[in-house]
Amino acid sequence: MNTSLEQTLLGAIRTIPDYPRPGVMFRDITTLLGNARAFRRTIDELVHPYAGAKIDQVAGIEARGFILGGAIAHQMSAGFVPIRKKGKLPHETVRIAYSLEYGLDEMEMHKDAVKTGEKVILVDDLIATGGTAEAAVKLLRQIGADIVAACFIVDLPELGGRKKLEALGVDVRTLVSFDGH
Repeated sequence: MNTSLEQTLLGAIRTIPDYPRPGVMFRDITTLLGNARAFRRTIDELVHPYAGAKIDQVAGIEARGFILGGAIAHQMSAGFVPIRKKGKLPHETVRIAYSLEYGLDEMEMHKDAVKTGEKVILVDDLIATGGTAEAAVKLLRQIGADIVAACFIVDLPELGGRKKLEALGVDVRTLVSFDGH
């Protein structure tokens, strides 16, 4: 990635110390989303490597993955698949439980959202420990998706999430990395 793009994105992401608990440096992308130039450059950069590839669906993880995923799906002329917390979807779903830093949670998606063999890009704002993204990959594969890549704006490499996804054979694309979390 070029230095100009990295500087634009780093300058557009707000860091909030000690949130949600002491010692955590929260990387807030809402400031990036509110900056039209940075938001556009982010979407363009996430789409670029897959331009010309036949991507059927973009799956976004609730909630910021919906914002990014919708924009990416539009740019790629692909469908959008929401991956949500348990109990939020009205039709027949598939579900997976996963570990969080503070306990367990479940996510789900509509059972018919992706057809077997469809090419899917998974999107969220940030990859940290990778638990949520790993669960989303397993959920998508459970219904037959071919995961082309998992894309994130921010990588927190010290927390190992990227390595978890790569161990599952998923290509991971991130735009900026932050040391410390």
